[in-house]
Amino acid sequence: MDLEKLLTDRLAPAFAAVAGGPVDPVVRRSHHADFQSDAALALARQLGRPPRAIAEEVRQRAELADLCASVEVSGPGFLNLTVADRTLGGLISALAADPRLGVPVVAGPETVVVDYSGPNVAKEMHVGHLRSTVIGDAAARLLEWLGHRVLRANHLGDWGTPFGMLIEHLVDLGEAGAARELSMGDLDAFYKAAREKFDADAAFRDRSRLRVVALQGGDPATLRLWRLLVTQSESYFLTVYELLDVTLSEADFRGESSYHDLLAPTVDELDRLGLLRRSDGADCVFPPGSVGRDGEPLPLIVRKSDGGYGYPATDLAALRHRTGTLGATRLLYVVGLPQRRHFEMVFAAAEQAGWLAPPARAEHVGFGSILGPDGRMLRSRAGGSVKLVGLLNEAVERATALARERNPELGDAEAAEVGRAVGIGAIKYADLAGDRRKDYVLDWERMLSLDGNTAPYLQYAYSRIRSIFRRAGVAARPGADVAPVEAAERALAFELVGFPAVVDAVAGSLEFHQLAGHLHRVAVAFSAFYERCPVLRADGPVRESRLALCDLTARVLGQGLYLLGIRTPERL
Repeated sequence: MDLEKLLTDRLAPAFAAVAGGPVDPVVRRSHHADFQSDAALALARQLGRPPRAIAEEVRQRAELADLCASVEVSGPGFLNLTVADRTLGGLISALAADPRLGVPVVAGPETVVVDYSGPNVAKEMHVGHLRSTVIGDAAARLLEWLGHRVLRANHLGDWGTPFGMLIEHLVDLGEAGAARELSMGDLDAFYKAAREKFDADAAFRDRSRLRVVALQGGDPATLRLWRLLVTQSESYFLTVYELLDVTLSEADFRGESSYHDLLAPTVDELDRLGLLRRSDGADCVFPPGSVGRDGEPLPLIVRKSDGGYGYPATDLAALRHRTGTLGATRLLYVVGLPQRRHFEMVFAAAEQAGWLAPPARAEHVGFGSILGPDGRMLRSRAGGSVKLVGLLNEAVERATALARERNPELGDAEAAEVGRAVGIGAIKYADLAGDRRKDYVLDWERMLSLDGNTAPYLQYAYSRIRSIFRRAGVAARPGADVAPVEAAERALAFELVGFPAVVDAVAGSLEFHQLAGHLHRVAVAFSAFYERCPVLRADGPVRESRLALCDLTARVLGQGLYLLGIRTPERL
């Protein structure tokens, strides 16, 4: 049970009785007591009474004797609430005995589609793909752990006019030569060579355009060559996902091509519903509320004047399939904030068509950009996009060097394992620890620091706890009673009992910085506890209680970091 909510529920009737109507008690953690309510201050003007008098009457009316050791009025009218040791001990012991750490499986599981990552075939993944992949994977992990049926959708760019030139370039190289070049992972070079040929050679351009027609017409030979491109690219993507340690698999690829046969039926249904309008030769939907700077309605072009289909048609067909065929009731699109208007229009059009009707709803899980030290978009030295594999390898190399420096006793294999966990964890945590809507600066020194709100700091706290149990020569204490008495024990216990409420909030908001911030507070509280409360040197029941508190802390940190997609090494 969330202590803050428990106290709020007890204070609310008392405040309502004094005020003559509903009042939010505004209960928060406090430095002056365990919790504090300042609602009496806001009521003073409304009731024309001194806030201390209001607070005192609430104190007398509230039924808190079974929860609090003391309830005092302080300052101009604050209510200071000190939770009883037995109450806190009971809550923390119940949490420790629960394999799910107080987080229940949802009573009404949903089918949730998480659309994330979405690289393009025949192009390398760059730093711009990082945020979608990391945020989307955290969403999938969290919702799956809560008991929802999660369908991961990796919406590959594997269809459209560029594939005419790519397939023709493949033909020029020969299938064996193209497969060899693509398997080396240098997809950008393959794409660049095809583009240069397309721009410089009129005959190649003509062949490429004819190849697009053949591809869209289902020509078997062309489809086989296209599949070679897709297969080699998917193999490369899976290598990146393994390095990044995300849960995307081969089964999750959902290319634009998979919706190709649904495009015409989707547009035809829009026409039957009377939603299609002709505009400058194109078939468009004009979603309500979508207007440009000039105040004119903005069109969502679903079929271009040449008869081709654009991104809106593909996104509408995918959405229609996800709600109608897959039965999804929550659709998450983890895509950068610049696409906000596009998704607003797609969702509005889908609502008009009846494809997105309650309980189904769609959410654009938008995010900002990754910046370099100069505060601009992160670029390579040559001015191009930073390749994701290069960024991840650099993180692992830096972290491995730091691991060797910090702990020379680590063998090569263990140093490599620690380096990967810390390096990849640092990259992910830097992404998730801030408000996802904001840009952030890639700062290696800060990201890999063992101090501050970083993944290594949390991983170190976890490994420190595991070392306690190794030194004690005992197993974990998941079922032992916890009796926090000392101030540092209580502070840690308060952070731990807040874990379920944070998980519940993040499942709704998908604001993972709230979970990261909570885990950081847990680690900070554990550090203070570790310094002030001897564990192995304590006697009898105190030692057992503190070992149980350590074990619970490790479990909360481990589970929380897992939900963020971050590993927890036993040694650091």
